[in-house]
Amino acid sequence: NVRGDAQFVLLIEKDAAFMRLAEDRFYNAYPCVIISGKGQPDVATRLFLNKVRTELNIPVLGLFDADPYGLKILSVYMKGSKNMSYDSLNLTTPDIKWLGVRPSDLDKYRIPLQCRLEMTEHDIRTGKELLNEDFVKANPEWHAELQIMVSTKVKAEIQALSSFGFQYLSQEFLPRKLREGDWI
Repeated sequence: NVRGDAQFVLLIEKDAAFMRLAEDRFYNAYPCVIISGKGQPDVATRLFLNKVRTELNIPVLGLFDADPYGLKILSVYMKGSKNMSYDSLNLTTPDIKWLGVRPSDLDKYRIPLQCRLEMTEHDIRTGKELLNEDFVKANPEWHAELQIMVSTKVKAEIQALSSFGFQYLSQEFLPRKLREGDWI
């Protein structure tokens, strides 16, 4: 049995952001379980996420890059991979909320232009393909965010937030997102 006083799971795409939050002891100020698959998640990470979410009955909030690949990685957590479809019940967490970094966050949080990246043709093609995925079409807010990304041809990584200081993620960005309930 899994027990704890966590109020949510914070699922993070990148290990650098995970380490930043661990060093800042983010979990002390905001009781949560912080999990990272260090990019594309392995089976153990997906199983663990599913177990924690199910046993504690708490929401999962995802922190991913504002690019098509961040969304593709998020989709693996939500709907699984084609190779492991036979065990999707134990390996998927379909109700993850997208906390950020979202395309609309770039202007909302005034991410400097030099921290925004121009999307390649391959990025744009991948983004357009994602617009047709069922998990995106099922959520109009996700669709709108992805549409912003594809139409502006701009992406950003979680690390762009560090342009405001190395503790901005743990002391400003995430606390504001949580305070405002700003996830979709």
